[in-house]
Amino acid sequence: MAEKTCCKGDHKGHLCVLVSEKKFDKIKQLVMEPKFICFNCGRVADSEKNLCNPMPLKD
Repeated sequence: MAEKTCCKGDHKGHLCVLVSEKKFDKIKQLVMEPKFICFNCGRVADSEKNLCNPMPLKD
């Protein structure tokens, strides 16, 4: 099993931060058509920039 890695740099705009800040309206906008999944937490998002450790949902 691969080791989890935290993101490097700024968490600003990541779903993990937005959830902790209870910004659910913003989150809804970022997950309408998910193309990436976070290898750390399993959340999905339209853009990889909103996840700590993104990988594509499809090859």
